[in-house]
Amino acid sequence: MAVHPTAIIEKGSALHPTVEVGAYAYVGSRVKAGEECVIMHHATVDGNTTLGRRNRVHPYAYVGGLTQDLKYNGGDPALVIGDENDFREFVTVHCGTTDEIPTRIGSHNHFLSYVHIAHDCQVGSHIVMSNNATLGGHVVVDDYAIIGGFTPVHQFVHIGSYVMVAGGSVLVKDLPPFMMAHGNHAALVGINKVGMERNGFAQEDIEEAFRAFKIFRKPHTFEHLPEYLSADLKKDGKVLKILLDYIGTLKPGTMRGLVTGER
Repeated sequence: MAVHPTAIIEKGSALHPTVEVGAYAYVGSRVKAGEECVIMHHATVDGNTTLGRRNRVHPYAYVGGLTQDLKYNGGDPALVIGDENDFREFVTVHCGTTDEIPTRIGSHNHFLSYVHIAHDCQVGSHIVMSNNATLGGHVVVDDYAIIGGFTPVHQFVHIGSYVMVAGGSVLVKDLPPFMMAHGNHAALVGINKVGMERNGFAQEDIEEAFRAFKIFRKPHTFEHLPEYLSADLKKDGKVLKILLDYIGTLKPGTMRGLVTGER
């Protein structure tokens, strides 16, 4: 390992021999870090935290902090992180609240400066969170989502895949896949056409997403949404499958309602 002499690595940590640790960095006793991870100067990785391969923790980031949830009652809650994530300056990521549910982050994500990921969040892969975006506890973010800067996301919200949340928005409801939301409180303003194109969706898929957008803009009883979507979208289409899978994961006990055209 390339470890700066001023770094503190507590006994009990398990770091791959290719890990780099910079000046004045701190690594806690329960941390595990995989191949070619870089923990830069003045960064902290603590708690029951597992890092996959080639993660980069930038200066002054704090990964693996204790949950802020007042329901915390001891134990050894975890934080599990995949591969090739960037945690930029002053990012904070907290472990779960109980031993049963870890905070979990996938791979190939970019968390820009001052991003906060709270306890028990389940964050997918290929996600970008811009500066000062904040996830409250128990938030779910699906793959390829983009969350603009200075955007807080309320606890228990479920953000679908391929979405775009504009900077400076306040997201307090579940956001379906492919949609674009903006405002305080955030409302649907379109589909993430650019994001879909960048991720290989065909023009037919983009048109399907726009039809779904028009359905979500109207007030509907949640239970009937699958019926309306299935009636208007291509039966064997990729877009319909992703939307129905997303709706199927929403839990009525915690769901805050879907973002629509009304604030």
